[in-house]
Amino acid sequence: MLVALHVTRILLISGSTRDGSTNTAALRTVHAIAPDSVETRCYTGLLELPAFVPGADPAAYPAVVDLRNDLAWADAVLISTPEYAGTLPGSLKNLLDWTVGTADLHEKPTAWLTVAAPGRGDGATATLSSVLGYVGADIVTTACARLPVLSAGIGDDGLVAAQGFRDGARQALDALMRHVEKTRTGAAGN
Repeated sequence: MLVALHVTRILLISGSTRDGSTNTAALRTVHAIAPDSVETRCYTGLLELPAFVPGADPAAYPAVVDLRNDLAWADAVLISTPEYAGTLPGSLKNLLDWTVGTADLHEKPTAWLTVAAPGRGDGATATLSSVLGYVGADIVTTACARLPVLSAGIGDDGLVAAQGFRDGARQALDALMRHVEKTRTGAAGN
């Protein structure tokens, strides 16, 4: 008898718009190493999102519709972002602003990978935690990790080769997947 396996769908969002970004490489690596029980999708529309306008109809902007569709597809979200001027990059904050009035992240299991060296990136992480709390995301702290990545550690294939990073990323994926499954089981029991 075959047992149906729940696949956990995780949307990977890089807060960087820079070519050669360690944050984007980290998430590409997560995508490459995800187990069969996890389906990942790399969000690629950050540069296309218009500036958030309070009260604007999100349906009027195709890039916002695409973002909302990606978020609706996902069981969970994993973010990796650089820190600019002590906080989140404006482009990522803009993405998060588009979710405020639509509740796209409300109760959605969400975590982040910080790839900055210790002592760096803490402002972005603090702001991300604050904004995700404001929009009501279900922050999965057991899946949040600091896994430093240097530009020199990115291979020609655009992936992080370091086994330590890969092991930590798998642990983060496992924690996010377990949380989603626990949430599913809890919802089914209600």
